[in-house]
Amino acid sequence: MNIVYDILGWTGSALIISAYALTLKEQNRWLNLGKYLNLLGGLLIAINCFHYNAIPPFVTNLLWSVIATLTIYRSRKKTLLKSSVQTKL
Repeated sequence: MNIVYDILGWTGSALIISAYALTLKEQNRWLNLGKYLNLLGGLLIAINCFHYNAIPPFVTNLLWSVIATLTIYRSRKKTLLKSSVQTKL
């Protein structure tokens, strides 16, 4: 059963590294994808850490996921405000 948690942890790590690589691209269209990759990657690593009772990295990755969630929320809110202003004009 540990292999499942190992796969989740390695997948989460790959997602976070991919998200970071997307921030290095100079095209902003990839930034939104990076936010979701950070969220999912952080959650997967947190699950792995919780299973192995590694509490400090569990908390770190849980906070990483919360930050990603707040970032997604703020960017979606900003997009909705822009579209509502444009429809009123």
